[in-house]
Amino acid sequence: MIDEDYMKLALNLARKGQGYTSPNPMVGAVLVKNGDIIGKGYHRRCGAAHAEVNAINNAQMDVAGATLYVTLEPCCHHGQTPPCTDVIIKNKIRRVVIGSIDSNPLVSCRGMNMLQTNGIEVKTGVLEKECRALNEVFFHYMETNLPFITLKFAQTLDGRIATDSGHSKWISCDKSLTYTHKLRAQHDAILVGINTIITDNPELTVRLVRGRNPLRVVVDSELKISPKAKVLQNQDKAKTLIATTKKPTDTKFKNISFTGAVVLPCRANKKGLVDLKDLFRKLAARNISSVLVEGGAQIITSVLKENLAQRIVVVIAPKILGTGTEAVGDLDIKSINATKKLAIKNILKSGDDIIIDSRLQKK
Repeated sequence: MIDEDYMKLALNLARKGQGYTSPNPMVGAVLVKNGDIIGKGYHRRCGAAHAEVNAINNAQMDVAGATLYVTLEPCCHHGQTPPCTDVIIKNKIRRVVIGSIDSNPLVSCRGMNMLQTNGIEVKTGVLEKECRALNEVFFHYMETNLPFITLKFAQTLDGRIATDSGHSKWISCDKSLTYTHKLRAQHDAILVGINTIITDNPELTVRLVRGRNPLRVVVDSELKISPKAKVLQNQDKAKTLIATTKKPTDTKFKNISFTGAVVLPCRANKKGLVDLKDLFRKLAARNISSVLVEGGAQIITSVLKENLAQRIVVVIAPKILGTGTEAVGDLDIKSINATKKLAIKNILKSGDDIIIDSRLQKK
């Protein structure tokens, strides 16, 4: 086997941590000695031992002189766990093969340099594209100080997400609904506008698959939410944050705070509504590295218009409404050349539906 083969194994291990490591990255590690794999590990959850340490601890023999394959540069600072570089040096690993350099300024190239200073051979950039793609959320979060934003909506073939009366349950099939819950479990937060809460009264929790509940974020500029709304219940199981333009002295502000939900004042935009970029900055400061935006149309349109999204997931049901609520409203685009261009990453069949997973291309 060659370096790329071992790195592929490390990538497969890293994926096992999906949905549990945030705001840390997913990382996998493989130890090889005399042509044999002697240890494997991955980062299981935030706050737990890192992949390199797990691989060393799981090794079936003395790791001195071995080669360590790791998808991300080993950390060299004290966080919730000790530096991985110290463990690697202490155990006399001979060679370290790294998939991608860490964008965290506390680590970036420092981990690699520390290993080299201690006489360890280091090779970087092995399957770098794949390693960065695995942790696209982490890299975006570290490099922009903003969460990675995924827009997700289910629509009919003619682009409607609800009837004229606002009825939308259920446009997609049961299998697609399960897919949506899987997406929720992979994100730190799920965000909707107040109109979605008033119309549908959703729980916004993970129920159809195993996984953690994301933070529930409701954009509610005027604090119209009812204290009886489902998202304000069961705060012990799923936390809720209400983003508003109201001040803490407002009576509505205090009433909602009594439910246990966090009410977060945000800057108002020109229309007097919550400034979404300001909200996303504040969520990032709370260690929210990814947000799944599930609607409604006004929020989806605003996120696209302000170029705040990185990923779009569209569930297309083989149905036609003719009239109804459009998934995306006016983006003030006057020319085909100015359209939002997407790179399709995956297309899959989900029951009767088709799911398109794409990334917005940077201009």
